[in-house]
Amino acid sequence: MGTDSVLKLDNQLCFAVYACAREITKLYHPLLKEIGLTYTQYIAMLALWEKDRITVKQLGQRLYLDSGTLTPLLKKLEQTGLLTRVRDKQDERSVIIALTERGTALKDKARAIPEQLFCQAGVSSGEAEALRAQITEMLKKVQQNPSQ
Repeated sequence: MGTDSVLKLDNQLCFAVYACAREITKLYHPLLKEIGLTYTQYIAMLALWEKDRITVKQLGQRLYLDSGTLTPLLKKLEQTGLLTRVRDKQDERSVIIALTERGTALKDKARAIPEQLFCQAGVSSGEAEALRAQITEMLKKVQQNPSQ
């Protein structure tokens, strides 16, 4: 690669990942609209379906979101009856998030979304899994970078 091509936008890994993530999120929009969630609400619910009754801090770490982004999102999910937020009795500074029955039941409606997305995108589940594994491995390496 010549010196100028190093700085071409289309040669940037970060831009390819960013643009792809945006396009995938767009594909999710109509699927999630059917169950009444935004993409960010969806990933929050995915995390809670995996592990319920966690703190806002734990959820933020899991989703790579700060409390400024997470708090309004959780407030909206609480208003729609999908979860509750309660101060931890052992530590008043912490807020515990717990799914309601309605929030737990929504999981069944969301179950088909990943497969629907693969079909829409023309990507096999195997291709998606291989890419997810590569990106996850890269994320681990980036996180281990001592300069962070």
